[in-house]
Amino acid sequence: AIRIDPRHYNAWYGMGTIYYRQEKFEDAEYHFQRALSINVHSSVLYCYLGMAQHARRKNREALHMLQVAINKDPKNPLAKFQKAAVLMAEERLEEALAELQALKDCAPREASVFFLMGKIYKKLNMQNQAMVNFSIALDLKPPSTDVNLIKAAIEKLTVPDDSEEEEL
Repeated sequence: AIRIDPRHYNAWYGMGTIYYRQEKFEDAEYHFQRALSINVHSSVLYCYLGMAQHARRKNREALHMLQVAINKDPKNPLAKFQKAAVLMAEERLEEALAELQALKDCAPREASVFFLMGKIYKKLNMQNQAMVNFSIALDLKPPSTDVNLIKAAIEKLTVPDDSEEEEL
């Protein structure tokens, strides 16, 4: 589609998502940027560009892109979740928690939100709050692979945070 119409932003976005899933984040970032150069109004494109930048550890740029995505579509839950994940990676735990609290109101049945909140509470040495959020995440019936991550996080609650659990 790109060869036929190089201004087909959806084709650039599609290629970007393929590269993102293949963990070729530099290529993904390039393709998302090309898509954005054609369609500057899409919050989804800004969100995915921010995700690719975060994967490349370009957190400052990622936060900017994710904030633009949120400004363009304040109800975009993926952008808010990804922003919280970047803030957590930057050790800006209180800001990440505030973002997740707001997201929880928009997506009250999303296990990954509660799981990430539990991880943040654990980092803040608030074990009871961490346990509550991990338990809520389990109660929301996440996919079986996520159940194992949540159960492992619950088991590690009493262990110091030497190694980071995986994200949902």
